[in-house]
Amino acid sequence: MLEVKDIHVSYGDLHAVTGVSFEAPEGAIVSLIGANGAGKTTTLNAVSGLLRLEGGEIHLEGKRIDGLAPHEIVDLGVVQVAEGRKLFPSMTVWENIELGAYRPRAKERRQANQERVLSLFPVLGDRRRQVAGTLSGGEQQMLAIGRALMADPRILLLDEPSLGLAPLLVMDMFKAVREINNQGITIVLVEQNVSHALAMAAKTFVIENGKVALSGGPELRDDPRVRTAYLGV
Repeated sequence: MLEVKDIHVSYGDLHAVTGVSFEAPEGAIVSLIGANGAGKTTTLNAVSGLLRLEGGEIHLEGKRIDGLAPHEIVDLGVVQVAEGRKLFPSMTVWENIELGAYRPRAKERRQANQERVLSLFPVLGDRRRQVAGTLSGGEQQMLAIGRALMADPRILLLDEPSLGLAPLLVMDMFKAVREINNQGITIVLVEQNVSHALAMAAKTFVIENGKVALSGGPELRDDPRVRTAYLGV
């Protein structure tokens, strides 16, 4: 479904991504793991059209999408939940949710997607008139994902969804991610919690210094390099 081919991305003279390639088949969960600064978020931002490629290609169902504007990529069904949530903190919960459906394609399924969001995260309905900036960290992450679901994604790019959450909330968050995937949405997951990422993903790509250094399925948790570098074993 999504194919990233040997992409290169720089910030001025800093080469952040120098040849990342991976595929996300339809209906799968694919994870990208690696140390801070390895190039994971840069890779997601390139897929979303927020950063231009210096080399390589990105394809969605065989159609090249690098070079398209971010809103055009959203219209194709590729939607990102940014690290740090990036909510509108002075607006209400419901105003944030409704902003997710601003594109024409999403407006057609607005009611159905509202029902899906409230089914996944009932607390957002209870907090609908509350200012988003006053929510707890876990509730803000739910809101960020809920807003993205309002865009009617086919592929959801999740950047560190468990960051800063208490352990019990982490479990709830990954349960929600699994449910979203069960609804037919392909997920590309960037996640610091490597143990959960490996357990959830059909395939994981380890990014080091802007390149894919290793890839595989859940068996990667037994790889000595992964165990030493990312699992603390």
